[in-house]
Amino acid sequence: MDPTPYLAPKPAPCIVFDALPSRSERVRFHVPDGDGWRDVTWGAFAADIQHLALWLRAAGLQRGDRAAILAPNSVQWMTAALAIQAAGGVMVPVYASCTAEQVRHVVGHSDASFVFVATDPLADKLHEALAPLPTPPQVVRFDGAATGPALAAHNLSEALEIGAALHGEDTGAIGRLLDAISLEDGAVMLYTSGTSGLPKGVPLTHLNVASNGRDWLQCNATMLADPDGEAPDVDLLWLPMSHIFGFGEACLGNTLGFETWLCEPIDLFKHLPEVRPTVFMSVPAVFEKLASFAMKAGDEAAQAQRLGELTGGRFHFLLSGGAGLSVAVKQFFHRNGLLIIEGYGLTEASPTLTLNRPDAFRFDSVGRPLPSVALRLADDGEILARGPNIFAGYHKDPEATAAAFTDDGWLCTGDVGRFTEDGFLQIIDRKKDIFVLASGKNVPPANVELRFADDDLVGHLVLFGDGRRFLTAGVWLDPLAEAAFRGAKPVDLSEAQVRALLREEVERRIAAVNAGLARHETIKRFEVIHSPLTIESGLLTATLKVRRRQVHQMFAETFAAMYA
Repeated sequence: MDPTPYLAPKPAPCIVFDALPSRSERVRFHVPDGDGWRDVTWGAFAADIQHLALWLRAAGLQRGDRAAILAPNSVQWMTAALAIQAAGGVMVPVYASCTAEQVRHVVGHSDASFVFVATDPLADKLHEALAPLPTPPQVVRFDGAATGPALAAHNLSEALEIGAALHGEDTGAIGRLLDAISLEDGAVMLYTSGTSGLPKGVPLTHLNVASNGRDWLQCNATMLADPDGEAPDVDLLWLPMSHIFGFGEACLGNTLGFETWLCEPIDLFKHLPEVRPTVFMSVPAVFEKLASFAMKAGDEAAQAQRLGELTGGRFHFLLSGGAGLSVAVKQFFHRNGLLIIEGYGLTEASPTLTLNRPDAFRFDSVGRPLPSVALRLADDGEILARGPNIFAGYHKDPEATAAAFTDDGWLCTGDVGRFTEDGFLQIIDRKKDIFVLASGKNVPPANVELRFADDDLVGHLVLFGDGRRFLTAGVWLDPLAEAAFRGAKPVDLSEAQVRALLREEVERRIAAVNAGLARHETIKRFEVIHSPLTIESGLLTATLKVRRRQVHQMFAETFAAMYA
């Protein structure tokens, strides 16, 4: 596709309305509905954004006010997000997996004046979260009646009806609202999951986000279909919209005319061969599972056929983000004619800093800097960034803001990297996650942990050993692989015998990795831990990254026992 018509930076809701003349009757979303799907056209989507924006202004949302969304993915989620922005507000997503305490922090710290919520369990969680707040925000339920009369609750369908009446009284009102949005205005405020402490609010302007989107399109346009051609791209959106990756995919779909099928994560592998998407964006875990499933099919021809069966066979643009994807998986897809684009970034950068590209990629890297981004390395190897996509500072946190930038204004990413001779960036580790052994040797734990990314039996391996004489590891098995392993063993074995066999198998795999490591990097002892790592327990982030410090704290006795 020619990206030129889509490069001018615009606020996200304006993109939807500007595209209506050519897309109004086309399907924007397919929504699961019983055993089938329900279609939502671009025209219907835009009308709901328009009506909800008008209602929000009438209900008291002022320019610059923040409004939160606590809900799973849905068309209503995106409608609320863009309506908040169209009304001049700042959208604040809240992960559905957050605890009541975390919800209270985000809603209270952001000073949200409205909260959109879906499902009874989330409404109950919100009720618990808001009860202690001196001035609770207004609550809008996507479905049903809101719980708790003290929450000044509203219903989305009623809000849309009122907004439609307001539009009928003044058809030019939405145009004035959209024209009033400045690229310098706040667009979203995302709370970073972090690895310790309470999350920090990251305000991003429309210019931050739009400039990053422009760079992204310049890099990837050749792999994407003409947005207004006869066959626009089809995507299967399952990433949480509450994360910048999922919200970014949805907004990209608005720009590029995607026909989007919404999907719950649990149904992803069922819907892939049914929907047959042309565009697919995911965290590494899904690409790893697809590769693992396909590789079991036999020879290369059989593997290629199996991959096509699993995915629907129409992939032509693949993007992996949220964590590092193993080289072996990228190579497997590439052997089958599919290039997985991988980059690097962080929420504070809106979010992308580097990308591999169709005409310039290295699988051992996260690509080259985006056109508008400047990168350099500090003396200790930390990656520093500057560009129009970089945020201005944390919400109500001047100390964290000061720590996030160098004296001359470069963003400190907290990641350690190096550049290859041909200009590609490689991530070595998190700056603060480099272990220093008692011997004085430095070990970036990710360098060891990533060697298990392709292991089908090892779901997670977390290294331990900062300040110790040697390294140890906690191992969490992949549930499906563990079940298959157990199913292949004699039924008369005791649980203790099966666990002993599992441990032997893990020990064999660790020994194989150790053989390729320097002596001080090798894992000397390990324990297979059967208490799972989950988002709900706080041990994984929403993008399934391990919270290393929380794991170390939760299983401190287990790790300590390995040094006894």
